[in-house]
Amino acid sequence: MTSTTQTVCPSCGGPVSEADRFCEACGAELSPSTPSTPALDTDTEPTVEIMTGTSPAGPCQSCGGVIGAEGYCETCGTKAAKVRDHYTEQPSPWVAGVCDRGIRHSRNEDALAIAADPEPGSRALLVVCDGVSSSLDSDVASLAASRAARDVLTAGHAQGLGTESSRSSAMVARLEAAADAANDAVLDNTSPDSPNPASCTFVATILEDGVLVAGNVGDSRAYWFPDEAEAVALTVDDSWAAELIATGISREEAESGPHAHAITRWLGKDAPDHTPRTTTLRVTGPGWILVCSDGLWNYCSEAAPLADLVRQTAAANGGESMATASALVDWANAQGGQDNITVALARL
Repeated sequence: MTSTTQTVCPSCGGPVSEADRFCEACGAELSPSTPSTPALDTDTEPTVEIMTGTSPAGPCQSCGGVIGAEGYCETCGTKAAKVRDHYTEQPSPWVAGVCDRGIRHSRNEDALAIAADPEPGSRALLVVCDGVSSSLDSDVASLAASRAARDVLTAGHAQGLGTESSRSSAMVARLEAAADAANDAVLDNTSPDSPNPASCTFVATILEDGVLVAGNVGDSRAYWFPDEAEAVALTVDDSWAAELIATGISREEAESGPHAHAITRWLGKDAPDHTPRTTTLRVTGPGWILVCSDGLWNYCSEAAPLADLVRQTAAANGGESMATASALVDWANAQGGQDNITVALARL
């Protein structure tokens, strides 16, 4: 996805290529970016202009003063936070998500869009997209992609022919359609003459009446963490690290190498294939569905220890989905926050 000619980031010394516009390690801008193209806008959510950071959030979080046109408080001078830097969604008490810029990156290129029915354990739709830092306007594209996918998933229930197998097949088809819509949204937010077109990862889960379907393109992940059974990783990364693991190299070695986060599939104009790899599972009993970007699993990659982290965090936060998601984001930031962090949870 980037030029093979390597150089180093002037901010952190990490490896970058001549085609990169932002450092993958620290998020520093390497060269001036071109103006963003328009993105999705809805009446029920913050506008994309605000969500992508062209307008600051207000009032001032430090003193409550007015934020001026240049993005600084007119009273205390504090730089205003951007809505896109940290936002949350909670369509129902049992389902919640938090999307955060992290500590090291200069902008938030992650995005989430979720939906749920009121009854716990009934129906939940979780989508996470992680913009590729080396591509232009990836923050706009990831937000547009996640919302487009969610809208497809919420369009209707998958009934199939009335049997569980046919219903599962219909759910898989709907998830694939959601990935198509997400890819189209990325293309719609890419300038036709862009030298480095926007791109992002994609992961989504559908829970309907005990059937759980997950699908991904790239290295954002989905998990099922039952309370009384073994943790399950629902997705396999499309990455060089995953390919190395498949050859027998240890996970620790593969995920700590120089190309650990180089993805082999993604959404966007130059994507080789955006059909998600899917998994279907019948879930019984209580547990957590987790959908996240690598900003979380970077610090706890294996399913079993990540499940322990989620369970312990949930126990410390009264089992509440939003409090647990927020605490997991705080935990990732405490580990260094070297990437954007997105956590979406559903509690069954």
